[in-house]
Parts: sequence; structure tokens; C-alpha cells
Amino acid sequence: MSIKKIAEKAGVSTATVSRVLNNPEYKCSSEELREKIWQIARELNYLPNEAARNLKKGIIDTGQKIWYIDILMTRTGSMEADPFFSELLRIIESEIHKQRCILTRVWHQPIFSNDRKCQIENIDKILEEMEQGNEQKSDGLIIIGKCNDNVLKKLSAKYRGIVSVNRNSTNYLVDEVICDGMRIAATAVEYLIQLGHRKIGYVGDCHNESRYKGYQDTLFMYNIDMDINYVIETEHTEAEGYAVMESLIQRSDVPTAIYCANDMIAIGMLKCLNRYKNRYYVPSIISSDDIEEAQYTRPMLTTVRLPKEEMGKFALYLLLDRLNGGHKGIVRTELEGKLIIRESCTPVENTNRLEYYI
Repeated sequence: MSIKKIAEKAGVSTATVSRVLNNPEYKCSSEELREKIWQIARELNYLPNEAARNLKKGIIDTGQKIWYIDILMTRTGSMEADPFFSELLRIIESEIHKQRCILTRVWHQPIFSNDRKCQIENIDKILEEMEQGNEQKSDGLIIIGKCNDNVLKKLSAKYRGIVSVNRNSTNYLVDEVICDGMRIAATAVEYLIQLGHRKIGYVGDCHNESRYKGYQDTLFMYNIDMDINYVIETEHTEAEGYAVMESLIQRSDVPTAIYCANDMIAIGMLKCLNRYKNRYYVPSIISSDDIEEAQYTRPMLTTVRLPKEEMGKFALYLLLDRLNGGHKGIVRTELEGKLIIRESCTPVENTNRLEYYI
């Protein structure tokens, strides 16, 4: 199926389709249009006309097998819920395209990242509903985000290969590419400690979450008592971050610094501080991911950058290696996060000198 056919169905130019399919950083006019183009490509089982290109280059077709690949998003229910995961998805989609594979389906199942809900809900029924109406059986699956162990085991019986790309290890249940959440949290919290903070809070998921464990362990390593009143369990959204800060500014005992599990929580907190302009409580805020919006907050957000491009590419390489018989044992590839120092953190003695606005 040609790019021209996709362009006709999407109502855009062939150039736009080509850019969307090949460049994860291409600034499409809207996220809805980008998803529409990919949806049409999936429905048509679009495959780059590599044979024609190779013929022009004088390359003989080696008869490489075409693999069908699914993607499962477990942290988000929509494209807009967390830009980190949508950015990572775009990278993997484009890499699947470049490697001459066919992307069959993209599922969003946030329930699979919640162990408590997975114990209550009928997981088998959800998995069956996901497969309904899909005649093409896929070879491999890439899971983006944390996934319940029981779900992982059930999915492993359905695919020749699975790769998890995440911040939480699967403990060798499947192949994985991770940027370890414990080390991410340690990097963030150690930076706050270097700035003199000892009243350090945590906002984010706490249940079976590596970033929360990293936060705890780092405080313990520096002989800092963890105050449970400074730990707030919440979903990883901007709205939740806003609500948490709205609650904090009304307290009498508050942390001087906060580590947020992701950038979206931190951005919500900054927007709340901007609205109330409460100069009596201006905490240092640090997070992790380094989504695009983190560069445009005021003050600009200090965060731990995750290597999204490498995570996405290695995930597909690892999956294809297994599908092609390159390895049989479980493989774990770990990448390093990088501290990006901007403006949202300050030495503890200067805490009240920052101004927040977005």
C-alpha cells in the first residue's frame, strides 16, 4: 500500500505522511492528525517499498521476513495523558517503519500498570476484548510503561517475543530496556541534598514503584529521616500535581523541596504556585523525564532526562533479535538518565527568592 493511498484517506499531502511515518520529531499540525495517519497506516498494513528502493541501489532482496508488531501503552489512556509516553511511542513507531516491520495495533490499557486493579478486574476478559476483530496474529509486542506481573505472564504465552521499555524492571520476566527508576530518583534527591535540603517530599505512585523506592533509599543513605507527611501518592498527571500543591500551600509543616515522579506532576505544581503566588512557600521542585514542555516553564524545570530515543530504538532491536533467533535467554538493557539543571531548584537558604510563573 502506497503513501499516496494513506495521504488520500487522511486528507493530507504525501510529504506530510512521509514526515510523520519517518520522523518522530516532526511537528505535525495536531496530535490527532498524527494519530490518524498512523491509524490508517496500521489498517492498511503499510510497509515501505524497500524492494523498489533496493533495486535502484543495486541491492539484491535477501528475503528478510516481515514481522508484525503490536504496542501496548500501560501508563496512559490517551495520547495527551503523558507526553513522555507519546514521545516514546512516536520514536518506536518510526523505528518499526524504518526496520521494514508492520505495526499492527496500539493499545492503551492503564489498568495493567495498577497492581491493585489487576487483582480485582477480570484480566483474561480484558485481554480477550483486545484481540476481538483482529484477524492478523502478531509476532512481537512492545510494552511501554509498567506492567503487572500476571498480565506479563499471560501476554508471554501469546507472542514469540515481548520487550518492556520502562523505568521499572520486570525482574527478568521478559526482555527489557530500562532507565532504572531507583537511579533516576537517587540522582534527583541527591541533587536536592547537595543544595542543603533535608525536608524533601515525594509526589507520585508509591505502590511497587522504583522511583519511590529510590527516594526512600537515598534519604536513608544520607541519614535523613523520611517524613511520611511529605509523601503524597497520586496519579502522574498535571491535574493531580496542581491539586497536591493546592493542598500543600495550606499546611503549616511542608517540605522545602519536592521530588516529583514525572514532569507532568511538577508542571501542575508550578502552575498552581503561579496562580496563588504564595511567596511564603516556594519549594524547590525536581522531577524526571525531560518532556519538551519542561524547557518552557518559568522557572525552567530541573529534571532527570531519560534517553527516549535510545530506549525506543534498543527496544525494537532487542525484539527483532529475539524474533530472528539471535538470543533465547532474557536480556536486560539499562540506560543512564542525566540530570538537567535549570531553574526550579535553589539552595535551601534561598528557597523564598524564586518566582513561579508559566
